[in-house]
Amino acid sequence: MPVDAAGALAAAPRVREIAWDHRDVQLYHLGIGAGRPATGPRELRYTLESRLHVLPSFATVAGGGVPGVIGALSVPGVDVDLARVLHGGQRLRLHRPAVPVRGRATASSRVVAVYDKGSAAVLVLRTEVADADGPLWTEEAEVFVRGEGGWGGERGPSGRPSPPPAGPADHVVERAVREDQALLYRLSGDWNPLHADPEFAARAGFERPVLHGLCTYGVALKAVVDTLLDGDVTRVREYRTRFAGVVYPGETLRVRMWRGAGADGAGAGETRETGETGETWEARVAVSAVERDDAPVLADTVVRYG
Repeated sequence: MPVDAAGALAAAPRVREIAWDHRDVQLYHLGIGAGRPATGPRELRYTLESRLHVLPSFATVAGGGVPGVIGALSVPGVDVDLARVLHGGQRLRLHRPAVPVRGRATASSRVVAVYDKGSAAVLVLRTEVADADGPLWTEEAEVFVRGEGGWGGERGPSGRPSPPPAGPADHVVERAVREDQALLYRLSGDWNPLHADPEFAARAGFERPVLHGLCTYGVALKAVVDTLLDGDVTRVREYRTRFAGVVYPGETLRVRMWRGAGADGAGAGETRETGETGETWEARVAVSAVERDDAPVLADTVVRYG
């Protein structure tokens, strides 16, 4: 069996040293569409080194190593064809108010769950990143391997995306994806040919190369930060999503946002039971492809912020 659940779970963590600086951050920001307009003061916070703020989703590419969706395939007990692999979901939790513009850290990754969905296997790869001062962030990637289920293992959480919140969104913005967006984004380290090679994309079942899910993930977070948090990247505490569909370069993304509930369940702007202003709130987000009748591309998306 190409996916050996017991072997993958028992494997020792993969530990590596990572480092990044302002050039990596700027390249990532350009890869998710920052810099339009090029001289806009709000955009210069993402593109000009003297004003640089780091969008937290940069953590998914920091150090330029292989992304979690590929890293999970190098774990002992996993031997599958990359063309049968899909990125199912991503979760990021920040342990400090901001990702530093430059840094050096240790990243430790291991498979923490393997689920049997019958027609597919799902691997959950967790990566813990820390520097000399302590933990920086934790991320989890859910990796779907088509055709590798059916061994009678635990099914895990439901894989069906939930519908977006009822009622109209509080904010709706649209973001155009460049025709060459995937080619630019992959320079941050995700060299999966699915995003550049038409022949490989066809073998994987797509009509043409698709945009990286983590690129869409970054575009959506930037839209939320710019729209709801006045560009303050330090307010983001956690960000999670489920990849519900593909995006083709050249399409337009529609990002709908609902100001959500506080961490204690209170509505946005309300106070906690202690009578003090809530410290952590949630925004619910749904992202769709405008040109394909609002086909969902990100679902179950939540940004927690302070």
